[in-house]
Amino acid sequence: MLQTKTKEDIEILRQAGKILGSILKELEKAVQDSFSGQGISDIPDADPKTINSLDLENLARKLTAEAGATPAFLGYTPEGADRPFPAALVLSINDVVVHGIPNEKIQVILPGDLVTLDMGISYKGRIVDSAITICAGGEDKTDERGRKLLQAGRECLDAAIEACKNWRTEYPKGIKTGDIGAEIEKANAYYKKTYGFSMAEYLGGHGVGFSVHEDPFIPNFGKKGQGPTLVPGTVVAIEPILNEGKEHIRLEPDGYTIKTKDGKRSVHFEHTIAITAEGAEVLTEV
Repeated sequence: MLQTKTKEDIEILRQAGKILGSILKELEKAVQDSFSGQGISDIPDADPKTINSLDLENLARKLTAEAGATPAFLGYTPEGADRPFPAALVLSINDVVVHGIPNEKIQVILPGDLVTLDMGISYKGRIVDSAITICAGGEDKTDERGRKLLQAGRECLDAAIEACKNWRTEYPKGIKTGDIGAEIEKANAYYKKTYGFSMAEYLGGHGVGFSVHEDPFIPNFGKKGQGPTLVPGTVVAIEPILNEGKEHIRLEPDGYTIKTKDGKRSVHFEHTIAITAEGAEVLTEV
């Protein structure tokens, strides 16, 4: 059932979104600084010449605590999982699509890696969720397909957000989940035809705010006019997840990590947004 949020709820979510956006910026900076020799000075025992997944997990926990928030993913057991998620940060590198665990199989981040930083935080009892994919060392460290994949992922998220912001004129009866999926699919049409990029199967966005995952499911492909209507007060996480190759994915034995079946790369961009009477507000943008 769709749970709308009050103005008071959305104000707290707005505060939480600014915190989370800032944390992701700091994590991105830590990755890029490591390739200029600066390293992570805030984390004890971190090697100043490299950065690994555990360094980023430790930094994510530290920044979250300093902001007066708590990690929303740490200890959370989603439907179908047989154990709680063991980390604050979801870190997915290259062919890992989503739900990579940074503190179990520690991985050194290398120049040119496509690194997805995905986090949720709880602040004053309200939850926001956001993700970015970056190229370690800068986008000149990857190939043309890597750069186009990043560009396509960003454009897909932007298209979905713009549709929500303009729902009063583009969808005067209210924007539906299928409308959002269709906008995402349309944004990827050129990249799919030219480069063969595909939306990861099964995965998509979701309601958020009172818990990590709420109704409705937000597909990354679909038909306009289908699905529930997002009325003012609805808060959702929109998250296009785009594979370099085919849409097919597989679950690893750890019960969380999902990889592309063909071993090609994947990117993930996500914002929490609130549907308003005037349009929409991006809550996790800084």
